[in-house]
Amino acid sequence: MKTIGIIANPSSGKDIRRLVAHATVIDNYEKVNIVERIILAAQKFGTERIYIMPDTYEIGYKAKNNLIYLKQLEIDVEILDMTITGSFADTMVATKIMEQFGVGCIVSLGGDGTNRVIAKMINEIPLLPISTGTNNVYPMMLEGTIAGIVASVVSSGKFDKEILCKRDKRLEIYKNGKLIDIALIDAVISKENFTGTKAIWDISTITDIFVTRAHPNNIGFSSVAGYKTTLSEDEDGGIYVKIGESPESVMAPIAPGVVEKVGIIDCKRLNMDTDYSYEVMEKGTIALDGEREVIIKEGDILIFRISRNGPYRVNVTKTLEIAQQIGFFVKR
Repeated sequence: MKTIGIIANPSSGKDIRRLVAHATVIDNYEKVNIVERIILAAQKFGTERIYIMPDTYEIGYKAKNNLIYLKQLEIDVEILDMTITGSFADTMVATKIMEQFGVGCIVSLGGDGTNRVIAKMINEIPLLPISTGTNNVYPMMLEGTIAGIVASVVSSGKFDKEILCKRDKRLEIYKNGKLIDIALIDAVISKENFTGTKAIWDISTITDIFVTRAHPNNIGFSSVAGYKTTLSEDEDGGIYVKIGESPESVMAPIAPGVVEKVGIIDCKRLNMDTDYSYEVMEKGTIALDGEREVIIKEGDILIFRISRNGPYRVNVTKTLEIAQQIGFFVKR
């Protein structure tokens, strides 16, 4: 059976950066609309069943019921039978269930943080990330109809995953010899002592930045590296930046509408699959893809490592072109 999964995070795009910056707001009502368009397109291109993560706003239920009411639902849409907590744990559980069900593609609605959580659980299933968060370096702005079509192509079984997708990089963080977490875009060391509201936005608290990619087109703390040098998602390796008082600085967009002058003390490339040791000099936190997650204390020994153990991310343009070339969209 040709199946896809949908993980729509009702909390994406609602952190403190909405108050201190000027980010675009994609509310949960619009997320329902996006899910509806994914379903409507997917069912026209061979998808037979869609699994959706349940959530506190009931995005999946509302999308399904709206389409039933309009008499437009033609396939089986199943909301996963799982306990919801209203936390990131829901995304992890839903991803694990979809892995067990062997769905052909997972479509995510969220930002960098949402996809980081998915990446902690996903293994072989291709991921198609749609941007609905605050920091959106990893997911893309993609119309829901196109997402449904692309997910159907990927899950059709007619194409080699290695052709349509590329295994992404991830940044692995070890503390005192143990893997404690990962990031898809950046890991930022902050002098803030508590995870608190999680989202991090004050550049004055930041001392070190590790990134898997860098480009002037990025926003968030990875842009600090991006306004100094470039490194694409397809290139191996990463970049380390130490920031603070320095004769050299860059102007970087650390949040939507927020451009700050950032002093660059050091900036260097990181090799793939290489351990980079970092000794913590004072208590603080590590923010992963924009959210404070890990508390660190003086004397902790951290290891940062870039690997290709990230998700298989779908190349939308390539997928559509290959499908068109073999006549996937032609109906006779």
